Amino acid sequence: MGRPASAEIEGLFHVAIVMDGNGRWATARGMGRAEGHRHGAHAVRRTIRAAPSLGITTLTLFAFSSDNWKRPQREVGTLLHLFGDYLRSEQVELRQNGVRLSVIGRRDRLPGNLVAAIEVCEAATARASRLHLRLAIDYSARGAILSAAESLATEGEPSVDSFRKRLGSACGTDTAPDVDLLIRTGGEYRLSDFLLWESAYAELYFMPRMWPDFEVSDLAAAVAEFHTRQRRFGALPADLPSRELGGSGDRKVPRRA
Repeated sequence: MGRPASAEIEGLFHVAIVMDGNGRWATARGMGRAEGHRHGAHAVRRTIRAAPSLGITTLTLFAFSSDNWKRPQREVGTLLHLFGDYLRSEQVELRQNGVRLSVIGRRDRLPGNLVAAIEVCEAATARASRLHLRLAIDYSARGAILSAAESLATEGEPSVDSFRKRLGSACGTDTAPDVDLLIRTGGEYRLSDFLLWESAYAELYFMPRMWPDFEVSDLAAAVAEFHTRQRRFGALPADLPSRELGGSGDRKVPRRA
């Protein structure tokens, strides 16, 4: 998907979310961490349903980091089971709502029944075009970048575009536009090995709210904040005199009517 060219679709963009805080949310309420993950699934559903109305055409959710294998085996097993349940239960709604699902990350370490659920859901939603939902499962940005770099080692003159295509292949899916807005819940201020290449010029939005409490109003607030920011991509600010700009302008965040 390329960058929008007309005023009619200038509000379309890519949002990525680090869904942090499930475990802490549950612990604060005297629950097991697994309950936090189950409640977090409701926030996922709310976010997916609301995204298109906010001009979001690509939504990438960080569900399971490659580093999360270090967590207790019981918690990991619960998470993987929840992923499979989600894909099976939501497949019809995703297709009916025009949501195309892709899963990025490694699949060779996932249980066979989860890989099968992924493949079935991807195939069932392949023709949907209203929203591209990407779930990052067993994902590491460094690992994907390393794999892409290794695959380019024999290429004579690698380019950004050719690397981007290899990066998509390394993630097990096709390419997606660069991230415009990256949101992290849970009160932490780091990227945690998530979409490092694609987020080179992303606007960052951190919030203290734990992921199970993430509401449509929170997503709307983040998008509204995004639309107030001026994105220069290395150029000079647009409010400088044109003679100082040397004729080059600024790329502002597209505002929705």
